[in-house]
Amino acid sequence: MAQAIIHRATIEAPVLDLLMRERQKALSPREWKFRLMGYGYAIKEVGGRQMVTKLPQNTMLGVLPTDLH
Repeated sequence: MAQAIIHRATIEAPVLDLLMRERQKALSPREWKFRLMGYGYAIKEVGGRQMVTKLPQNTMLGVLPTDLH
């Protein structure tokens, strides 16, 4: 069984603002994730938490705040 290290880094304010704006516009979590891909970001499930990653490198930026799920 593979284990993942969960980074507790905070997401930069401009990125967090973009995530929040796009979540408000989207009708569903699926649409939100699709919209984020257009900006070069993705949401990945890691160890029961949602992580924000930068595409295409899959660089982890931090844990997604629970109010944005």
